[in-house]
Amino acid sequence: MAPDRPPVPFLRESLRDRLVSLIATLERGLVERSHVVRLALLAALAGEHTLLVGPPGTAKSELARRLHLAFRDARYFERLLTRFSVPEELFGPLSIQALEQDRYERHTAGFLPDASIAFIDEVFKANSAILNALLTLLNEREFDNGAGRQRCPLISAIGATNEVPEDEVAEAFFDRFLLRVTVVPVSAEGFAELLGGDPSRAWRAPDERDALDAADLAALDAAAGRVSLPAAVTAMFAELRAHLAAAEVYVSDRRWVKAARLLRIAAASEGRGAVSLWDLLLLPWCTAPDAPRQAALGDWLCVRLGVREAFAPPRVTRIVEAFEAQLQAERNANDLDYDESGRLRFSAGDLADEIGDAKGGAQALRLTHTRQRRYGPAHIGARTRQIDELVARLDGYAAELDARRRDLTEYCVRSLWLDFGLAGRADESLAGTARVLADLRERIVAARAGFEGLPRLPADEGGEVPAPVAHEPLSAA
Repeated sequence: MAPDRPPVPFLRESLRDRLVSLIATLERGLVERSHVVRLALLAALAGEHTLLVGPPGTAKSELARRLHLAFRDARYFERLLTRFSVPEELFGPLSIQALEQDRYERHTAGFLPDASIAFIDEVFKANSAILNALLTLLNEREFDNGAGRQRCPLISAIGATNEVPEDEVAEAFFDRFLLRVTVVPVSAEGFAELLGGDPSRAWRAPDERDALDAADLAALDAAAGRVSLPAAVTAMFAELRAHLAAAEVYVSDRRWVKAARLLRIAAASEGRGAVSLWDLLLLPWCTAPDAPRQAALGDWLCVRLGVREAFAPPRVTRIVEAFEAQLQAERNANDLDYDESGRLRFSAGDLADEIGDAKGGAQALRLTHTRQRRYGPAHIGARTRQIDELVARLDGYAAELDARRRDLTEYCVRSLWLDFGLAGRADESLAGTARVLADLRERIVAARAGFEGLPRLPADEGGEVPAPVAHEPLSAA
C-alpha cells in the first residue's frame, strides 16, 4: 500500500478533534446508532444526502434534528409526506402579490428551498410532481421559482422511508441519495440499555465551539481536492465495479464519482493525504441499494482488501497440489530393468503350473518392469529450486500480510467513519489467509523433502532433467 501523504497544511488542525467531539455528542443516548450517525455526518460534510430505510420509531427523525445542530446557524426543515401532500408544504405558499403581477412565485422562507439541513419523512409517498421538483433541488441546490432559479443553501438532506418503490421516478430520486442506510430496531443485547436510559439527563446540543461553519466546510473541500487516489485503490474500484456488474447491480458513473469524493472527504477529515484501501469499507452504503446486497458486498470487500489475487489461497493451493501430484508420479514411476550386460531382462511365465494355457502362452517370454526409476542431481535440483523460490515468495507475502494487519489496526485507531464490525471481519480474513498460506507452506516444504528423497542414479550415470512441473506462476504484482 502506498504511504499516506503528509497532512494537508491548509486544513484546520483542530477539525478532527472537533469532529470527534461532535460525533460523541450526536451519538449520546442513541443505542446502536453510532454508525448511522457517522455516515449521516460524513455525507453532510461531503454535501451529499442520506436515505434511512427502516420502520417507524427507530430514531431516524431524532438523528436528523441532532445533525442540523452540528452546523453553525444552519436552518432546519422537516416534513412528513403523504400521498395527499401538495408542493406548498415543502416549497412554500404562492405569493399573492406576484400572482397579481402575473408571476407564479412562492414564498420560500422557512421552507425546504431555504433550509441548510432537511428531514423528509416517508419521502417516496409524495406524488411525482413533488419528487421531480426535489430532483433538481437535491442535486443542483437550485429551486425553480417562477421564471427564475433560486439558489438553495442546502448542506444535506436526510430522507426516511419504510420501503423503496420500484418505478422510474422513484429510481431517479433514489439515486440522489449517495448513502442508503438500513435502520433496524435495537437488538436484544441493546434492549436493556435502551430501557435503562436516564430521562432526567436530557440530550444537549453540541458546544458552539465544535459546530461547523462555512469556512470549515470550504477548508475541508479544498483539502479533499488535494487527497490522492492511489493506484491500488483505483484498481479496487475497478474490480468492485466489475463485481457489481456481474451481480447485475447497476451503479451510475455519477455515483462512482461521488463515492470517490466521499472517500477523499473521509481521508481529509482525518488529516490524511491519500485514500486508504480501508476507506473502501464505506462503499457498501454508496453502491449497493439494499441491506442484503450491502452485506454481501461487505463480505466481498473483507475477503479481497489487503489480499493480493496472485497469492489468494485457491491459487497457491493449486500450485502446491501440482508439486504434490508430480512428486507422487515420480515416486511411482518405473523403468525397464536391465541385466549386467545391458540386455533387457525377460522372464517366462512362472505361473504355468497354476494357469492352464493350451497354446503355451503361459510359457512366452515377458518383459519385466520392476526397477524403480532413479533421478539425477540436475532433475532433483530443478525441482527443489522451484520450491525454494515459491517458499521465499510465500515468506515475503506472509510478512506483507502482517504489515497489512498492522496498517488496519493503526487505521482503526484514527478512523472516524469506519464500521468496526467490518474492520474486524477484514482483519480476521487477513489472519485466515495467513493461516492457510502457512499450512500450504508446510505442505510444499514436505514436498521438497520428498523430492530430495527420490531414488538417486549412480554417480557415473547422470540423467536428463524432465520438463518442469506445470503450475500457475505467482505474479509479483
